[in-house]
Amino acid sequence: MINVLEWLEEDARVYPEKVAFADEAGQVNYEQLLHHTRCIGSYLAACTDECSPIACYLEKSTIAISAMLGAVYARCCYCVIDVRQPAQRARAMAQKLEPALVLADDAHYEEAQAVFLETGLEVVCIEDIMSTAIDESLLAERRSNALDCDPLYINFTSGSTGTPKGVVVGHRSVIDFIQSFTRIFGITQNDVIANQAPFDFDVSVKDIYGSLCCGASVQMVPREYFSVPTKLMDFLCEREVTVCTWAVSAMCFVSIMGGFEYRVPSTIAKVIFSGEVMPVKQMNVWRKHLPDALFANVYGPTEVTCNCTYQIIDEDYDDGAVIPMGVPFPNEKVFLLDAENRLVEEPGVEGEICVSGTALALGYYNEPEKTAEVFVQNPLNPSYAETIYRTGDIGSYDERGRFVYVSRKDHQIKHMGQRIELGEIDAAVQAVDGVSRACTIYDSRRKKILLFYTGDCDKDALVDILRERLPQYMVPNRTRQIDQMPLTKNGKIDRAALANMKKK
Repeated sequence: MINVLEWLEEDARVYPEKVAFADEAGQVNYEQLLHHTRCIGSYLAACTDECSPIACYLEKSTIAISAMLGAVYARCCYCVIDVRQPAQRARAMAQKLEPALVLADDAHYEEAQAVFLETGLEVVCIEDIMSTAIDESLLAERRSNALDCDPLYINFTSGSTGTPKGVVVGHRSVIDFIQSFTRIFGITQNDVIANQAPFDFDVSVKDIYGSLCCGASVQMVPREYFSVPTKLMDFLCEREVTVCTWAVSAMCFVSIMGGFEYRVPSTIAKVIFSGEVMPVKQMNVWRKHLPDALFANVYGPTEVTCNCTYQIIDEDYDDGAVIPMGVPFPNEKVFLLDAENRLVEEPGVEGEICVSGTALALGYYNEPEKTAEVFVQNPLNPSYAETIYRTGDIGSYDERGRFVYVSRKDHQIKHMGQRIELGEIDAAVQAVDGVSRACTIYDSRRKKILLFYTGDCDKDALVDILRERLPQYMVPNRTRQIDQMPLTKNGKIDRAALANMKKK
């Protein structure tokens, strides 16, 4: 298998009338989805070069799926840019991406024109090209040139310099991972997957391609339902959802807000969570109300195509316990290196989590230096080229040989299910007039981002500016103005001293 479109084409042949994807506005079956994507692909193939990135500025929807896969039919790759991003950040992504054009749905077409006006990019309305005549010969030519290492999508993650980094993931990586993922968790054509994650977040890759791989159906949960538990639980029950591949924060919303006391979606048979360390207390609420469901913890950054380890929950955990990361997925090598690049094998000894295998991303788009920093030659292998990804996460083994997550190596954090470089927040703060120095730290116990800054900028005004320039999940939870930054003997900001200041 070379191309993920082979899944869609097989689904359209075997299940033409079956619902493929559904949103609030309606649904699309596999036959319709295939037709729409080939129409869009014909339009794009006629005006773009092969393997060009296509930016998609839209909300998640059935139309969004058509746009994304339409780009793939043109032998291009897609990049979803969240419409809730501050315009400044969306433009920074576009400047890094240099896309052939921007696809926007009708609801966001005028907004996209305004956002990307300074970049000079062409904005095309998806609805206007969904009826483009299918150019069979052009599509066939593009497919004949396709390679399994072609880029499929680009997902932007936080960057320490203030500019997001675009992780490029190829067809081969998605095919390799998704086939293992669906097999291990028993996802089939009979499943109904409740999509929680936005399409610019790699958790959604498991929903989209897991469904295409098996001929399942995806029901897109409206974003606002994750603030109204009764609507969310009604949705899960009425759509007869069987699979939830969700971020930990979404699961905690249900259990904390008493969703199960209102209604139990008894059709749910598989619950797979990721993004943060799952609080055992909240997981146990889910297990209590869905005692027959399979629960699994999966771990992995975007750079390894979603996940590299998994742990099926087959035992009871006390509230204060830590759920293991588990064992590697098939065809993925996961191991620990200490500070001297020596292999760590003893239980309880910490090391950096490193990964190799087919699932590795192709690197960062237009960022060769950053790619070279973390996609490196395996220091344990001097004999032939073996690229590994250094995650920057610290882990250890438990007594049963399972991986256990410990912490981050640097100043990158996981907050509200999102991976954030604290340096990106610092850069945004220091770009504000009246701010002379800024440093953010993370209170992992309280799950709070804390900002310290020097300068004469008013605190409330600063927070208002940050809300305009950063995604909501990156806006500091607490902001404190101080006279001067504490420094270490090497002249660096003393983060330990700031951590002590937060207690005062």
